[in-house]
Amino acid sequence: MDLRVNKTRSCIKNAFLQLRAKKPLERISVKELSETAGINKATFYLHYKDIYDLSEQLENDLFEEIFKSIEHPDAVISNTKLFINELINGFTSNQSLIDIIFASDRSNILADRIETALKDFIYSKYPEYKDIPQIDIWLTYSIKGGYYAFAENSRYDIALRASVISDVAEFVSGKIVGDIVEKRTEN
Repeated sequence: MDLRVNKTRSCIKNAFLQLRAKKPLERISVKELSETAGINKATFYLHYKDIYDLSEQLENDLFEEIFKSIEHPDAVISNTKLFINELINGFTSNQSLIDIIFASDRSNILADRIETALKDFIYSKYPEYKDIPQIDIWLTYSIKGGYYAFAENSRYDIALRASVISDVAEFVSGKIVGDIVEKRTEN
């Protein structure tokens, strides 16, 4: 990509993040963002359809960054503690962007997208688990529960939150997955 294009997009994204940190998405105008970025409105529209398009692209980039930080996504089945620790590391290394991009009414979007992507990955690797309600519910609990438990308890140290959440997820995993695997081997 052209260096000028990269620089312009970077200016637009930085201006957006600066404004988004102060106000809801709906209150950011292209005019205000363009002025903050030091560009004209036409330049903005060369790169994005509107503010929502820009926001969605930033959400996608951040989601990809977090998902890539999970080195062992299939560990959710075999080593829940490792999986939860990798997921939490992905959240913590991107916390400031998460707080800005997924603020207020957009906070559930990240958890939903991570859950969908991880379930798609896991069910493609373990298709035998796809139609087992207990596995589906447990995955939702592990993924979203870990995310919300971590996010909602920010008053506690990161290491403590990660440890407690991964211990709980590992215990629940052992009960649910262990019981299902045991019943399947008996049949």
